[in-house]
Amino acid sequence: MESFGKMAESADTVGTLELPALNDAGTGLSERTVEYLSGCKREPLWLRNSRMTALRRYLDTPRTLDWAPRELNELPLEELRYYSEPDMRGDSGEALLQSLGANEERGDYLGGAMVQVDGGVVYTDIMDSWTDKGAVFVDSTTGLRDYPDLFRPHFGSIVGMDENPYTRLNGAVFSGGSFIFVPPGVKLTAPMKCFMHLQAEGGSQFGRTLVVLGAGAEVTFFESCTSSGGTKAALHCSVGEFVVGEGARLNYVAFQSWQDNVVNLSILRAKLARNASVQWLDCTVGGRLVMKYPCSILEGEGASAEAVTISLARGSQHHDTGAKMLHYASRTRSNIQSKSICMDRSLAGYRGLVDIPKTVSGCRNNTVCDSMLMDPHSRTQSFPAISARGLGNSVQHEASVSKVDAEQVFYMAQRGIPEKAVRSLIVNGFADEVVKRFPLRYSMEIRRLLDLELSGKVG
Repeated sequence: MESFGKMAESADTVGTLELPALNDAGTGLSERTVEYLSGCKREPLWLRNSRMTALRRYLDTPRTLDWAPRELNELPLEELRYYSEPDMRGDSGEALLQSLGANEERGDYLGGAMVQVDGGVVYTDIMDSWTDKGAVFVDSTTGLRDYPDLFRPHFGSIVGMDENPYTRLNGAVFSGGSFIFVPPGVKLTAPMKCFMHLQAEGGSQFGRTLVVLGAGAEVTFFESCTSSGGTKAALHCSVGEFVVGEGARLNYVAFQSWQDNVVNLSILRAKLARNASVQWLDCTVGGRLVMKYPCSILEGEGASAEAVTISLARGSQHHDTGAKMLHYASRTRSNIQSKSICMDRSLAGYRGLVDIPKTVSGCRNNTVCDSMLMDPHSRTQSFPAISARGLGNSVQHEASVSKVDAEQVFYMAQRGIPEKAVRSLIVNGFADEVVKRFPLRYSMEIRRLLDLELSGKVG
């Protein structure tokens, strides 16, 4: 695979409008970077001290993960731009929102919309009818400052800042991300959505998201991630914590389309109370390296979780994705369904964890991971870790790898169907079972993006 320094600049039509920086800490990471960031956001002293503690731990401990793909250790961390915010004043800000599709959707069917560019949240709104019921939808900085009683008790409670080098890094320089609070019994029937765009050359994005649902509450939360093309490596390193109260329901939908220079590290973890449920729907296209494994901690009896993922890698891209299901209460249920497509010498893999300890009973898990290789040079790999003990627990795991049948392509081509159309039909047929699980407007977008990738027009 080619190194970061040899990647060619991409030409994507999404979010190509560049805005000058309003705040910029420059390249490299030091205490000055953290002081500058915290000062720009006018943060209280306790939060600045928390950042400094995370930074010192990051600088004083090893910064590599032995089990991670080698591309992660090749990331030039000392050359990244760790904090910048764009200047959204004037007509250019509105033009950027339009290029991201935010203008169209925020006035369409969304209950709330947020737009983050690099390290700054540049737009937020929420329907009055939801705020009247006590719902909150703001960026994480505003959440920490204006809603401390709701935010601080859960901040870092599910994903600790000292777990690994990248949680420490996020804890030091996080900026942006969403805070959603839904009071007990309130069901938000219109989804909330955060648009995240990474535009800075050699830039980074460290979102910190917290979603707190009271007992019986419900919300659907969308995240849409894009990036501008560039020749320098860029990093998206986000942390998401989700507190799902008794009988509450969270629907999380992620749609990510990265350029070839982006490394995406997403740490998502939900803690579920009794009879609570979470559904993760995730589509990833592009990116130099993608590492994403949404985790569900089933702490309450009768809780349930489902993770449905699809990824398409091409060229030098490496996707390492999957899910984790931790059954820490009896009569809990989980389901994992993963689809990956590899083409043009790419690599995609499944990495999952299912843990059912001997202290629980009546738990069920079903895992299915399927891969499709579009050429003889692409590769796929699987790293399932399953531990099931105790009585009355059941775990099922199945995996398959399929290849595009050259004879089938030739047969259909002889009947006047272009080869690109044949491959599109095969891929869409392979992905259909997962794609149709997404909301209609997003399933249509996924199919369009898959067709663009197959034709080589993206990335």
